[in-house]
Parts: sequence; structure tokens; C-alpha cells
Amino acid sequence: MKKKFLAALAASIFTVASTGLFAGSVNLNTADAKTLADNLDGVGMSKANDIVEYRTQHGPFKSVDEVQNVKGIGAGTFETIKPDLTLK
Repeated sequence: MKKKFLAALAASIFTVASTGLFAGSVNLNTADAKTLADNLDGVGMSKANDIVEYRTQHGPFKSVDEVQNVKGIGAGTFETIKPDLTLK
């Protein structure tokens, strides 16, 4: 019984971790558009593609705050996604 519980707990933790629910889980400099759209609240494929395009044109993000320069990422969206962004 204890082994089944531990296995279920481990599977749940893996599921949460892989869905990006932990803070700082999406790397702005390496994530593709699908990963961005899937893991950032308020960011759909259009905004995610804009983030990737911005990165392609301007080089790697130097800070997570720089994502606000991307068309469609306003202050409200930024505040929502900021805890989920990382550069590492």
C-alpha cells in the first residue's frame, strides 16, 4: 500500500513539474512557441510566436522584464507570467 502511494505521489509531482506549474519554469531564451503558449497564462500561440520572433530579431533576453517589449505583452500579462519566467 505504501509503495503504491509513493508511486502515485511521485507521478503527481512529475506531472505538476512537467506542466510548468512551478515558478521560473519557462526559459524565455530556449522555449519554443508551443512551450510558451502551453505554460504561460494569457499567452496563446500568437503572443508566443511574437516572443520567439522578438528573440530571433534582438537576441537572447537579458532580463525577464524585457519580454514587455514584445507586442501584446502589456503590464497585466507581464505580472501574470513573471513568476513563471526564467533565463536559466
